[in-house]
Amino acid sequence: MTLAAQTAESAPTSAPLVLGIESSCDETGVALVRGSQLLGHAVASSVDEHVRFGGVVPEIASRAHLEALLPTTRRACEEAGVTLADVDAVAVTAGPGLAGALLVGVAAAKALALALDVPLLGVNHLVAHVAVDVLVSGALPERSVALLVSGGHTELLDVRSPGRQGSQGVGAMRVELLGQTLDDAAGEAFDKVARLLGLPYPGGPHVQRAAESGDPAAFPFPRGLTAAHDLRRHPYDFSFSGLKTAVARQVDAHRRAGGELDERFVADVAASFSEAVADVLARKTVTAALDRGVQTVLLGGGVAANARVRGLLAERCEAAGLDLRVPPLRLCTDNGAMVAALGALALADGLGPSPLELATDPGLPVSTIVV
Repeated sequence: MTLAAQTAESAPTSAPLVLGIESSCDETGVALVRGSQLLGHAVASSVDEHVRFGGVVPEIASRAHLEALLPTTRRACEEAGVTLADVDAVAVTAGPGLAGALLVGVAAAKALALALDVPLLGVNHLVAHVAVDVLVSGALPERSVALLVSGGHTELLDVRSPGRQGSQGVGAMRVELLGQTLDDAAGEAFDKVARLLGLPYPGGPHVQRAAESGDPAAFPFPRGLTAAHDLRRHPYDFSFSGLKTAVARQVDAHRRAGGELDERFVADVAASFSEAVADVLARKTVTAALDRGVQTVLLGGGVAANARVRGLLAERCEAAGLDLRVPPLRLCTDNGAMVAALGALALADGLGPSPLELATDPGLPVSTIVV
């Protein structure tokens, strides 16, 4: 049974059909959403083309988006059982992200919106990671703390969504940045540690796999910005550069002592590193929610797929009496569904449309939901 068939009965037919396009990094995502129902969803990744470089090459990513956008759009429409003529609005990631990659998606979205004579919505990539929750859990809570963790971003957000009961224009979504990484993002740290351990790119899945057989207490790696004097200045900020350096020193010391990067050593380092990352993320997220009197925590971004991050955050939230919402793995990484979901929320809030002169913004602040 197709996704469209599974959701057709519950999809509100009066809600606009929104096509979402995501092209901020190395995934080309296209999806169709009606209200809070995901009807069609397709993703093409260029990650295999970046492996030999050990990271995303912007020019290669942009070319891959150009090649993948049309076939990915066709696949999403086929799964949804619709044609482009059925689309009522086009939402696209306008930022943040890689400049060239963003341009490909925005250019395609402009062409579609103009050809179909429908509204164009340039939306925020980070807020879209929050909005994807509506496709899983329904209406967003009136207040939540969101932890976004990916290769390029690690942020804590205060999300207010007072108009979520369907009253158009009554209290549009607002997002406040509470804290962010001061150096490496969590996903970036996973990639760098993977390289130190001789593991392939992208690092996250390979570090997780190695950590499964390791001892998370084998090495006492530091927890950045958790000392009392740091918490006074940076209660909700993150730092993973020192943790990465501690791993590098441990690997160097092991080699100087004549040790090899054998399976046991790699597993213990991976597990200890993963525990340190998950500990800091969970600790600061729960603290932020409790400090601000918020009941619900949202988790999003590619690193949300990490089993230890998900597991430890769930444990800490349960202990603190907080509700945790986590998207399924296929909606954690960048995808068109989250963009379409945010587009649908923006329309319900009376936000937009964006002008056809819409410009991309690689550094778009999280407080800007629709450009």
